[in-house]
Amino acid sequence: QVQLVESGGGLVQPGGSLRLSCAASGFTFSRLGMSWYRQDPGKERELVAYIYSTGRTYYVDSMKGRVTISRDDAKNTVYLQMNSLKPEDTSMYYCKAQVPPGTAYWGRGTQVTVSS
Repeated sequence: QVQLVESGGGLVQPGGSLRLSCAASGFTFSRLGMSWYRQDPGKERELVAYIYSTGRTYYVDSMKGRVTISRDDAKNTVYLQMNSLKPEDTSMYYCKAQVPPGTAYWGRGTQVTVSS
């Protein structure tokens, strides 16, 4: 049974940092790319960052330079380090695994609120 559990969200002041974690189970984590998405109320989920099984990374332009995705295959965990946070980064953040032969799994999300 595939499970993804996000944690690390919270309330942070503008300019602050957070590190989100996503603990995965139920599949061979080290073989799959993992991604982080965000979703604002009334909007579709949008990709924030992706990390390949090789460790290669991809970032969307809007957050490039302020977020870092990483993974620890020994812990079956993917991280999203978020720095220099802005109020517009406020959102629900989800991790996603695309498990062969093609099913997408999502966690329940972790809320990030950037406010003074």
